[in-house]
Amino acid sequence: MEFDPTLVHEWLSRSARRYPDKDAIVCGGDRWTYGRLEACSNRFACALQSLGVERQDRVVILLGNCPETVVGLYGTLKAGGVFVILDGNTKARRLQYVLDNSQARVLVARSSQRALVAEALADSCHGVHVVWLASDSETEMSCDLSGTLWSSIFSDSSDEDGFLSTAGTGLPRTIDIDLAALIYTSATTGDPKGVMSTHHNVISAARSIIQFLGNSPDDVVLDALPLSFDYGLYQVIMAMMFGGTVILESSFVYLHNILTRIAEEKVTGFPIVPTMVAMLLKMRDLSGYDLSCLRYLTNTGAALPVQHIRSLQQLLPHVKLFSMFGLTECKRVGYLEPEELARRPGSVGKAMPNCEVAVVDEQGDPVPAGQVGELVIRGSNVMQGYWRDPVMTDKTYRSGPYPASRWLYSGDYFRMDQEGFLYFLGRKDDMIKTRGERVSPKEVENTICELDGVAEAAVVPVPDDILGQAIKVFVVGRGDGLSEKDVLRHCARRLEPFMVPKYVELVPALPRTAHGKVNKRELQTVKGEESRC
Repeated sequence: MEFDPTLVHEWLSRSARRYPDKDAIVCGGDRWTYGRLEACSNRFACALQSLGVERQDRVVILLGNCPETVVGLYGTLKAGGVFVILDGNTKARRLQYVLDNSQARVLVARSSQRALVAEALADSCHGVHVVWLASDSETEMSCDLSGTLWSSIFSDSSDEDGFLSTAGTGLPRTIDIDLAALIYTSATTGDPKGVMSTHHNVISAARSIIQFLGNSPDDVVLDALPLSFDYGLYQVIMAMMFGGTVILESSFVYLHNILTRIAEEKVTGFPIVPTMVAMLLKMRDLSGYDLSCLRYLTNTGAALPVQHIRSLQQLLPHVKLFSMFGLTECKRVGYLEPEELARRPGSVGKAMPNCEVAVVDEQGDPVPAGQVGELVIRGSNVMQGYWRDPVMTDKTYRSGPYPASRWLYSGDYFRMDQEGFLYFLGRKDDMIKTRGERVSPKEVENTICELDGVAEAAVVPVPDDILGQAIKVFVVGRGDGLSEKDVLRHCARRLEPFMVPKYVELVPALPRTAHGKVNKRELQTVKGEESRC
């Protein structure tokens, strides 16, 4: 009898034994079988060991969305280490912070990033081995791996020697409560925080998501989200667990290329964020693309406006849409069954399998159905805490009667209906206090997105001598014809008076973080023409 693996990298090994010649990762014209991925990650683990990497040492990977990042991830775990994936376009300041904060032993970067790495390391307070992956224009792989060439590590050979290179006694033993990953938050406020997840945390979260999505080895998932973003990262981790195929893309900016790729590779699963939905809805007609194999879409990161959900269903009537909610600290919280979308399109569903949630007041007591409170989460998917930040960890957790029963406080306002369905209202820090009332930006944004001609809306507070805070909305239109007065009239008809924006500004696009979320901090610094109500 074969038992389920307890370590993240063991799932890759099991899939490689079952499907050695099946495509695991497809990136551009490069196709990596499970056999090749397993062999290369084994070799990389041995190479890391030759650099002195020991159990629980951190390895930072700066390669972007490519198969080598996946090799680095699994090779680090096989070597007993902890992987830290950063976006390939990370700036020097953030790189320096992460290297110092994580006390990384190794940094893996492209040779084209030498200037960036040099700047980041200029004032670094500790030594780090830098391993260079050559750019496409270079024929030799630069390395300091004790004579082991990167060209041999990343070769397409999957022979028995590659498979068995870590089967001996050379690599450290790992158990499921060891850390597997540090995922650094996008730092919308303050410095990035390193979210600590063990092998058990990662597997528990991934298993629950696989369960409610109904994934199988036949699934092909297109991943255009950054692997530095937990939403993008888990597409790979989950596929390696259920034996599927991941089509890796570096960006979703060129939507025509993405849709063409979905048709060519017969993609069945497509994880999206609201930005991508807004781009899809601008196209209006997708008949030029064969999307018949597409089985499901998932959304998380930010809730979709109800009108966007309805438009998406009209555009892709054969595709199941899973509205979900999650945060880096626990990966995923809840999901809404696609069959429930018609009845409650504004909900993000109930707690996912093996996860418990509650909506509580300031004292931590559950609030009655329909009332607003903070969402708290408990389960084996919840992180261990913030790396080297016990103060913030203590603020985020509240203990229960025994250690594993502690609750994670999300910092998000929710309400729960009589049937237990959750409705996201906004971050506690984002709530706007105006005219003595508390306003949810999400509720205002959803209402504005119901107006014909609106593609996206983002609400922020601005200082006001009389109101304390006034509401300002930035609106992206679809084509021409939309005016600020149209938006204000629509809000006056649909919203309570204290919720109607004082200012409206039409903009061609909204600023984004590296993970595709609207950057509201940047919006709050924008100075432009303001239409008053």
